[in-house]
Amino acid sequence: MRNRRRREPDPYDGILLVDKPTDWTSHDVVAKIRNHFKFSKVGHGGTLDPLATGLLVLLIGKGTKLSDRIMGGDKTYEGTIHLGITTSSQDRDGEVLGKKDASHITREQIEAAIQNYLGDIEQIPPMVSAIKKNGVPLYKMARKGLEIEREPRKIHIFSFEVTGFENPFVNFRVKSTKGTYVRTLAHDLGNDLGVGASLDALRRTGSGPLNIEKAHTMEEILACDRETIGKKMILTGNE
Repeated sequence: MRNRRRREPDPYDGILLVDKPTDWTSHDVVAKIRNHFKFSKVGHGGTLDPLATGLLVLLIGKGTKLSDRIMGGDKTYEGTIHLGITTSSQDRDGEVLGKKDASHITREQIEAAIQNYLGDIEQIPPMVSAIKKNGVPLYKMARKGLEIEREPRKIHIFSFEVTGFENPFVNFRVKSTKGTYVRTLAHDLGNDLGVGASLDALRRTGSGPLNIEKAHTMEEILACDRETIGKKMILTGNE
């Protein structure tokens, strides 16, 4: 009987915090780092859209066992909302569906409308999401021009504040539970203001206890070799 060669155990177990660049998918980052360092197992603790930048938590080796814990943590985002523009994807990458004059909207009006989104609320997920209906992700249906009824989901918004306003752009910071679609917050806020809105930029700055300040750029990571990348990981060890 032929003996199978046993694969050497991968000593790299832990979490690597990545500052994801725009236009990269979360899968792109996972694949690049797995292939570059020849890691046997790499996952991530919460998807970021290609538009978004910021904290992407990579789970490496036995670190993948922490997936539920990482994905279940509260999230913090900073971003920009574009008033007066509605799109098919609720962000700037979608097809423009409508335009309205938002020049009369004031910061005070925005801050008053935001109060409706604090605490426990229900949110209808966008069609461009990975939620499945009859086994098919909604985003695949959206690509075919389909739109189906979606059940609202309960989420909790801990804080939602305006950090800057230069009409028609609203800078904001939000902290929420997992499963919150920030693009939908932008879309719904625009509807409440009567002018529509879409998400123009988004950056994740926190996931549970993990913070963007400890994250590394792709350039920094890819400049490492297998001997030095372990120094950039956290929670390493055999858990």
